[in-house]
Amino acid sequence: MAICERLKNYLDSNGVKYVTIIHSTAFTSQEIAASVHIKGKEFAKCVIVKSNGRFFMLVIPADHKVNFEKAKGALNVENLSLATEEEFRQLFPDCETGSMPPFGNLYDVPVYADEKLRANEEISFNAGTHNDVVKMKMSDYVRLVNPIFCDLSEHL
Repeated sequence: MAICERLKNYLDSNGVKYVTIIHSTAFTSQEIAASVHIKGKEFAKCVIVKSNGRFFMLVIPADHKVNFEKAKGALNVENLSLATEEEFRQLFPDCETGSMPPFGNLYDVPVYADEKLRANEEISFNAGTHNDVVKMKMSDYVRLVNPIFCDLSEHL
C-alpha cells in the first residue's frame, strides 16, 4: 500500500519535501517509531477524542499519553473521551483504521498538537496505512495544518 492519496496530493500541491518510509506492518506508534529508527518524541501519533458529539484530533509524541484534564482545558470542554474505532473510522474513509495522518484539516477535524512536538525540526507520522510513514519538516507541517499548540500529554 502507499501513502493516502489525499495526503500525497496535499503535500505535493503545496511543494513540500518529504520522505516516505515503508516498514513491516505495525500498529502502535512506539513500535512504528522503533522500526523506522525515529525517536518516540519525534514520531507523532493521532488520538481521536470526542466531546458532545464533536470530534477532535490530538497529535502527541509517540512516547506520551493524553492527559485528559489538560486536554479538556485546552479544548475548553467539560467532558472528553476517547472515540472508538467505529466512531472515527468514517471520518477517515481513505485511511486504514488507526493510521490516519495528523492532518485533520483534510478531514474537517480540528487539530490540537502537543507543544512538546513544536521543538522538533522534523515530524514523522503514519501516512494512512499501517506500513507507511512520512517524515517532513515541522515548519511545513505547521504551515499546512495550522494546529493549535497546547499542553495535552504526559510522558509514558
